[in-house]
Amino acid sequence: MSSLHPLLRPYTPSDSNPFDTVKAAHLLNRAGFGGTEKEIEHVRSIGPAAALDELLDFPDAPAEEQSQTDLPDLSAIDGIPSSFQEYYREIRNKSEADRKELRERFNAANQDVLMATSHWWMNRMAYGPHPLQEKLTLFWHGHFTSGAKEERLTALLWQQNELLRRYAAANFGKAVHAVSRDPAMLDYLNNTQNRKEHPNENYARELMELFTLGIGNYTETDVKQGARAFTGWSHDGDFFQFNAREHDYGVKTYLGYTGNFNGDDVCEIILRQPACAPFIATELYRYFASDNVDDSLRSALGQLFLQNDYELRPLLRTIFNSEGFYSDDSIGEQIKSPVQLIAGTVRLLGVDMPPERELMASLTQMGQVPFMPPNVRGWLGGRTWINTGTIFVRYNTGVWLAGGPGPGYVRGRAAGQRGYRIILRDNNDQVTFAPVDDHAESADELVDLWVNRLIQRPIEDHQREVLVNAVGDGYDNPNAARKLVQLIVSMPEYQLC
Repeated sequence: MSSLHPLLRPYTPSDSNPFDTVKAAHLLNRAGFGGTEKEIEHVRSIGPAAALDELLDFPDAPAEEQSQTDLPDLSAIDGIPSSFQEYYREIRNKSEADRKELRERFNAANQDVLMATSHWWMNRMAYGPHPLQEKLTLFWHGHFTSGAKEERLTALLWQQNELLRRYAAANFGKAVHAVSRDPAMLDYLNNTQNRKEHPNENYARELMELFTLGIGNYTETDVKQGARAFTGWSHDGDFFQFNAREHDYGVKTYLGYTGNFNGDDVCEIILRQPACAPFIATELYRYFASDNVDDSLRSALGQLFLQNDYELRPLLRTIFNSEGFYSDDSIGEQIKSPVQLIAGTVRLLGVDMPPERELMASLTQMGQVPFMPPNVRGWLGGRTWINTGTIFVRYNTGVWLAGGPGPGYVRGRAAGQRGYRIILRDNNDQVTFAPVDDHAESADELVDLWVNRLIQRPIEDHQREVLVNAVGDGYDNPNAARKLVQLIVSMPEYQLC
């Protein structure tokens, strides 16, 4: 049984291996974008299983169905509807000529719409009600990849983002069917050009190679036959459309099955393949737990996933409550993605998300902008986040969020106030403050306060000594506290979670 694999056995706290604040912080970092001291203490007090119940307790629904207020606000962009909801209402009631004009206006303002939508999502990741749902949506965004370079209408990318949110922890098989009908995906991988006389193989190939099976588990014949099954799958503006005149109704042989298959049949055949469940389950384990996956673990993960009929919650529950997740190979060993770095820093410091243009500039320099993956493979992650070009941007971005200068950004003006506070400029270049409740009576206490809050794991004695010396006698000076925080977010350890 897959549950007997040593790394998938349930983690049971003990005197020798307690569920302490380090492990509680680890859970909140991996199953979201970090936790405050209060949140970490809550998780520690209720234990890993109960905490996981809370994290997984979110509706299988898009943001639009969860709230009518926490949605992208486009009202500052001239000439287009103030929200996607208004856009959809208008476009349904217009003539074809008027619908075309409205889409052209959206295209003309696409960069501004994209920034507003990305800013909304970053805020939701940092401060939204369901951090694990957003973390999963980010994972699926990098898995079922579509991007703004190819899909010009951000409304369709937002619609896809909502689809991924709906299926974030639901049923993977149903998600495959839904993604295959998604207008942004149909555009991105050229299936709108897939016609019976001239089949386009892009979607049929990536569906197997990147989305479900992996390289080596299909043939070129399967690609060609799958493309025939998806002929006629297109969209009319914002909605899926099946063009029967362009569909190939001939018999196809696909992955060992023969019949008059369409796209839905192809999805079902893929889900029957032995390679599918291990491929997806391993991707999730690597994203949330550890890159160290051998063949036996891969097989056990796939077996577990298949036993639960591709339902994601049982698999996620096993991963997040496993010995492997809480092992030394996992805790503090994952390089933060740029999105994780910014959303987590904003959250841990309690500051506002940076303005749209500055935020996008920083994410661009670090190599990860929501809705703009580099290619159909998405972001590779891991060590690819760090190179000579990005490391200093990552350090500078952390310093900037902690009230210091950043690349291309104005310097904030600090007010002479007591207490330990972090500053961030708002749109008017004014300083906003996020107070820290704790008060330190010495440099040692101040260092411990901020290391526990930001790194959330022990650091080396020599590193701590450097920080204490940097504070000196200024432990009751807000400027010294701010400089301390800037030093901490510039540490290599802060790049890990």
